[in-house]
Amino acid sequence: MTMAGPGALFFGEEERKQVLEVLEKGYLFRYGDKSAGNFLARVWQFEQELARYLGVKHALAVNSGTSALLTGLAALGIGPGDEVLVPGYTFIASISSVVFARAVPVLCEIDESLTIDPQDVARKITSRTAAIMPVHMLGNPCALKPLLQLARKYKLALIEDCAQACGGSYLGKRLGSYGDVGAFSFNIFKTITAGDGGAVVTSQTRVYERAFAFHDQGHRPLRQGVEIGRRPFFGLDFRMTELTGAVLLAQLGKLETILKVLREKKKLFRSLLVGNQHFTFRKLNDEAGECATILSVIFHDAEKARRVARKLNTTTVDHSGWHVYANMEQLLKQLTVTPEKCPFTCPHYRKKVQYRKGMLPRTEDILRRTINISIGISDRGLGAGFGITATSPTSEIYRRAEEFLTVVNNT
Repeated sequence: MTMAGPGALFFGEEERKQVLEVLEKGYLFRYGDKSAGNFLARVWQFEQELARYLGVKHALAVNSGTSALLTGLAALGIGPGDEVLVPGYTFIASISSVVFARAVPVLCEIDESLTIDPQDVARKITSRTAAIMPVHMLGNPCALKPLLQLARKYKLALIEDCAQACGGSYLGKRLGSYGDVGAFSFNIFKTITAGDGGAVVTSQTRVYERAFAFHDQGHRPLRQGVEIGRRPFFGLDFRMTELTGAVLLAQLGKLETILKVLREKKKLFRSLLVGNQHFTFRKLNDEAGECATILSVIFHDAEKARRVARKLNTTTVDHSGWHVYANMEQLLKQLTVTPEKCPFTCPHYRKKVQYRKGMLPRTEDILRRTINISIGISDRGLGAGFGITATSPTSEIYRRAEEFLTVVNNT
């Protein structure tokens, strides 16, 4: 099975045309002088189109989803000693970005949607909590309504990690438009892709200006290759190139088609599995708005799930690598926050925080019983080594569903 997300399977003449136009002009930097004739401003165009599509005021293109998260945290002023609530089931970047912001990741349980559990979030809010980072895991929108209520009640920032859910929506609004900041990834496994890349989105102009400064050495937005003063702080270099912007501009134009295809294929695959006594499906917080890249089934018995996964040459989700906190060895071995030794460089943080297996028992139980079936993302790192792709014919969907049920019923 091709190890990729759906966007890569839709590459065609549109991407080729966009890239060749940039190459023929010979100018790959994201800034330039339009009057010179060789600057096509593809990154800027992508930012404008993405903001329009998502229904936000501002979009900032960066070089990866990890950069997008770190930039969003910096833009919101999250820093030393601040606690950020993150789910225990997410890609490691959600946690590492908090660490590199010198804040403290506080891990929360998931529920059977495989996204952060709002009830556990409520239990873990303290006087140090500065932000909630819901992750729309596997294209499934988080339960944003109760999370927004908590954020407003306690005056917390909301940072949407939309890396796996570009194009998804919740209650009629695009994911990324609910939070103070939304962060996107465009690597090879994502809904649309340029191999890598990311974006930060917001409707708060001040947050956008700070994000822009952080991603480009402290500069103010939309400079044309010249330095613009009054920089608010030191920044880094997370800029996107014109080649990446060109590919993403073409991919964004295909996003609705990609989602339509995925949703149709998932609907059929799921219908063929309905009624089996050994498993249920994960909860969808907004069925119409999910991206349909993965079909997750949750078994009643963990041992049964393990045997089925082995026969299908895949894994249960708890063994799917750096998307599960209990598999993040650098988190478990290196990060113990104490008043005497704080890797977050905050001398005033007086609470001991240790990360260990078993600290999220509900999360571990759910993931031990879950198998991810690929619909559009074929990635063993997500535990999605079995299933179909976005280009699979109907006959393959029937064949794979029958194979899955045969193994389930005879194992």
